Amino acid sequence: MSSARYDVLGIGNAIVDVIATTDDAFLVAQQVAKGSMTLIDEARAEALYKAMGPATITSGGSAGNTVAGLASLGARAAYIGKLRDDEAGRLFRHDIAALGIAFTTAPALDGPASARSFILVTPDGERTMNTYLGACQGLGPDDIDAATVEAASITYLEGYLWDPPAAKDAFRKASEIAHGAGRQVALTLSDSFCVDRYRAEFLGLMRSGALDIVFANEHELRALYETADFDAALAAIRNDVALAVLTRSEKGALAVSREETVAVPAFPVKTVVDTTGAGDLFAAGFLHGLTRGASNRDSLALGAFAAAEVIQKIGPRPERSLKDAASEAGLTV
Repeated sequence: MSSARYDVLGIGNAIVDVIATTDDAFLVAQQVAKGSMTLIDEARAEALYKAMGPATITSGGSAGNTVAGLASLGARAAYIGKLRDDEAGRLFRHDIAALGIAFTTAPALDGPASARSFILVTPDGERTMNTYLGACQGLGPDDIDAATVEAASITYLEGYLWDPPAAKDAFRKASEIAHGAGRQVALTLSDSFCVDRYRAEFLGLMRSGALDIVFANEHELRALYETADFDAALAAIRNDVALAVLTRSEKGALAVSREETVAVPAFPVKTVVDTTGAGDLFAAGFLHGLTRGASNRDSLALGAFAAAEVIQKIGPRPERSLKDAASEAGLTV
C-alpha cells in the first residue's frame, strides 16, 4: 500500500457535535431512546438545544472522527463530506485542516445549514444522538473526487451515509473507483437503528463484493442478522465479507476472516466519561495498523487503545497525540 498518497480516505456526514451531560430523566422527558441516533429536523434541533444544559461544541461525524484519529496516529488521511459555508461549517473545516487532513469538498453556498448532532451523555458514559443532517444531504456523486479515491489505500465509509438519498450514489461511485484502482473499501455499520433501516442493502453490499472490510459493534452485528445469538451472527458474517472487525465494549474486540478469528481484550480504562467516538477511534487504530502492514491482532490492540483514550474525555476526538500516547503504552504505531 506504499504507492498510495493517503492511507485512508474517510467519506461521511460532516457534522458539528453539541454535547451536554444529562440524566435518564431528561431522555425520558424528551422522548428519545437511550443509546440511539435519531434523525431530527431543524425545528426539533433548536428546541432540543434550548432544553439542553451547558454544551461542548466540537467537530464530529463518524468518518470525520476516524480520520482525525488516524491523523493523530501519524497516518496520511483525506476526507470528503458536505458542509454549508456557515459558522458551523467553517469550524469543521478549520478543525480538519488543522489536523493536516486533505479536505477539498466544495461547501454549499445556499440551502440547509451545516449538520449538527445534539449528543446527550448520561452518567454511565452512554451517548444518545439527535442529528440534524442539514447540508450533509447535499453530498452526491459530483463530490466524489476520483483522484482522491484512487490515491487512498482504503476508502472508509459510514453507514449513516445511507440516510441521505444522494449519498448512496456517492457511496457506490467511491466503491467502484476504489476497486477499479485496486484499493480496498471499508464500511462501518454506524448504529443498530441504522442497520434496522437498511439491513437488506448493507447485506447486499457485503455479498456483492462492494465491501472488503466491515466494522460493527455486537449490537449492530446482531441487528444485521436479526439474532440474539452473537456466535450465530459471527458465523454468518464470516461468509459475507472478507474481514469483519467487531467490538464488544469491555469484552474486547475480534477480527474475523474466513481463515481465522483473532481476539484481543479491551484496553484498561480508569473512568468512562463519554463513549462518543469510541467506535470511530477504534476503527482509526485498526485501519492505521492495517495500512502499516501490522497483523490483525496488533491492529486490534491499537484500535482498543485509541477507543480507550477517547472515552475517558468529553468529545469524539483525541486531545493528545495518539502516536505519542500509543508509544508510551508500548504499542507499535
